[in-house]
Amino acid sequence: MLRNCTPYHIINPYSVGTLICYSYFIMFQRSFKYYKAKCTTPDLNNVIDFDCCSNEVTVTEQRILQKKMRFEQHSNISNKNNILMVAGLKPLNDWRSYTLDNHPGLLVIRNPFTERGQRYWIARCLRDYPRTPNKVNLNERLFPDSARSDWWKELHQCANIIEMQRLKFAMRWTTFGYHHNWDTKIYDESMRSPFPTDLKSMCTFFSSILGFNNFKPEAAIVNYYPIGTSLSGHTDHSEPNHSAPLFSFSFGQTAIFLIGGKTNDEIPTALYIHSGDVLIMSDESRLCHHAVPRIIKTKVSWTSELPIENIETEIIGKNLLDNILYQKVGDWNFWKPFSRYLDDSRININVRQVLKPGDSTLSQNNTTL
Repeated sequence: MLRNCTPYHIINPYSVGTLICYSYFIMFQRSFKYYKAKCTTPDLNNVIDFDCCSNEVTVTEQRILQKKMRFEQHSNISNKNNILMVAGLKPLNDWRSYTLDNHPGLLVIRNPFTERGQRYWIARCLRDYPRTPNKVNLNERLFPDSARSDWWKELHQCANIIEMQRLKFAMRWTTFGYHHNWDTKIYDESMRSPFPTDLKSMCTFFSSILGFNNFKPEAAIVNYYPIGTSLSGHTDHSEPNHSAPLFSFSFGQTAIFLIGGKTNDEIPTALYIHSGDVLIMSDESRLCHHAVPRIIKTKVSWTSELPIENIETEIIGKNLLDNILYQKVGDWNFWKPFSRYLDDSRININVRQVLKPGDSTLSQNNTTL
């Protein structure tokens, strides 16, 4: 039986019949390869879809490896009338959020954004965030300074369709605030750019209503996922502060998200993360292995014209949002290039706190991997 379980043999990690064979290998990696596989189509029946849980049903059960897993609508969201809502979010009483018993500290809020709200953050991620002084992954030997300093502008000035596609698919991440060093895995006080005030305002809103009152958004990574790309299994432990949660905002096409345990020998749980979903990893889940093995084309339409929203400029100003952009994303002529990008791509904003409580700067003895 073991002879058939070579390192590249694709098997369903959630099939009980394969458990004896499967236990000899790294569970998380096997699950990642299973869902990433391009030679065969993986069985997606074990992927959790929170849309299967209605508002009236507070507890349902789904069996994975003969273990019961309970969904429950999260009850810690404070529906307070005196909270200043962030523009582009649905009313709090319309939010649906879920936890999983076997992953304490993991919370998924099922798309709390309005369509205009989603469009605003998509436009920020594509047009604004990949600009200097923020850092991007584009190699200086392969791309000109103009592309690395303003990727979106360069992308839409390309006259050659092949070059445009190359530049589009080359963009995989941008960082701001404290910059994550992908080589050393160390944060450095000298490597930081301003953290966007609108994103800081939104993160502060989410952290406050969820009870993370001391959370400070200090570093962010925006990942770009064209269909066919993935993010390998890893843990986020470069930050000196491991007690603060991670906030993840997803837009565009649907992702399969894997969440495992603190070691990679546990079979992970697979979730659908749809456009607009917010995922929070706190407490025990904060340092758990996770990955994105697959991006799935969905039927979300981004082509409609949105009516001008009658929202007070003062409210948008208090949220520190760009009022002009907030209104322009409803105009089809302005929105069209963003819609085209979303046809085959996903965007994810991951925000974390770097400093320990009470610290104002990084110490010289930075935390390493």
